[in-house]
Amino acid sequence: MKMNTDRFTLPTDDYLAETNALFYLSDAVTQLLEHREEYTQFGIVRYFAEYFTSVKNGNHVLFREFSYIKATPHNRASFIHIFWKCFRQIGKNGDLLTVLEYSSLLQLLCPDFPAEMVQNTARIVLMDDAMDCLMSLSDFIYSFQIQFYYEEFLESVLVIYEDLLEGKNPNTVIVPTSSSAEPLSSTASEEMDTQEGVDSSVFLECIKGLCERFKHKHPSISAIKEVLESNPRVSYYSFLMALAKHEGISQDIGALPNRSDLLVDPEMDQELERLVAQVAISPTSNSSSSAAGLKEPPKKASPRKSLHQRRRIEMESDGSTEETDSSEN
Repeated sequence: MKMNTDRFTLPTDDYLAETNALFYLSDAVTQLLEHREEYTQFGIVRYFAEYFTSVKNGNHVLFREFSYIKATPHNRASFIHIFWKCFRQIGKNGDLLTVLEYSSLLQLLCPDFPAEMVQNTARIVLMDDAMDCLMSLSDFIYSFQIQFYYEEFLESVLVIYEDLLEGKNPNTVIVPTSSSAEPLSSTASEEMDTQEGVDSSVFLECIKGLCERFKHKHPSISAIKEVLESNPRVSYYSFLMALAKHEGISQDIGALPNRSDLLVDPEMDQELERLVAQVAISPTSNSSSSAAGLKEPPKKASPRKSLHQRRRIEMESDGSTEETDSSEN
C-alpha cells in the first residue's frame, strides 16, 4: 500500500479518508464477528495483526466479493496485481484468450466478478470491433487496469464524449455520478465508431473541468494532456487505449510493471522451479516405498456404490454363490 510521506502532518479526517482506515477496521470487525469461533482460538490481537498485514501486502482481496474488491483504490490495485501474479504464465507462453476465458480467470479470484467489466475492457483492446477475437495478456491486462481502476472516471468521460458528438456546449456538459451512469449500448457504440471523433483540445478542456470536481481517482492531468495533444481529433476508445499504454499512468497506479518487465518475475520463477523439482522427486520416492513392500491403503467406495454392493451381496447370499463357484471351475 502506498503511503503519503506527509501523512503524519495531515489532519485526522484527511488521513482517514486517504487511507480508508475506517473501512478496513469496519471490515475487520465484521469478519471477526462472522467467524468468531475460528478467529478467537488464536487470539484477537493476532487476528487484527494478520488482517492489516494482509491489507498492507495486498493479498486481502483474494476470493473476496466484488463489492469489497472495488471499494478502495488500494483494493483495486491489489486485485490487478494478484491477477498478474497468478496468470503471468499465460502471457509467457504466448497464449491468446477470448473475453469469456478472461472472465473465467477473473472469477477464479473473485466469484462474482461481473462479465460486463471484461467486455468493456475488450472494447478498449479491440476498439469495439470483433469482440470474439483473441487477446494477448499484455494487451488485456493494461486495458483492464485502466477500466477497473478508473471505472467511474471513464463513465463520466464517456458522457462528455457523447455530448460533444451531439454538438452540445462543453460548458454545459452534465457529469453523472457513478450510480447514475449506464453502460454504452451496442447501437450507441456503432454510431460512435462511424464518427471521426471529437476535437482533442475541446475534449481536454472538458476533462480538466471534470477532474477539478471529481471525487474518485483519475489519471494525472499531465498524462491526459500528453495523450490528447498527440492528435487533433480522438475517438473514445482510442483515447482509452492511449491511457492504457501510458507507462506514467501505470506507474501511478502501481499494480503492474512496465511492459518490458510484464513477463519477468524472478521470485515467481524460482518458486515454480522449486515446485517442479518437488514433483520430479516425488515419483521416485513413491516407487522406492512401494518396492519396500508398502501397500496402498484400500480405497473407500462412495455411498452410492456401497449401497449397490450391499444389494449384490444380499442376492448372492440367496444362492448365487454356487453359480459363481461353478463358473470358476
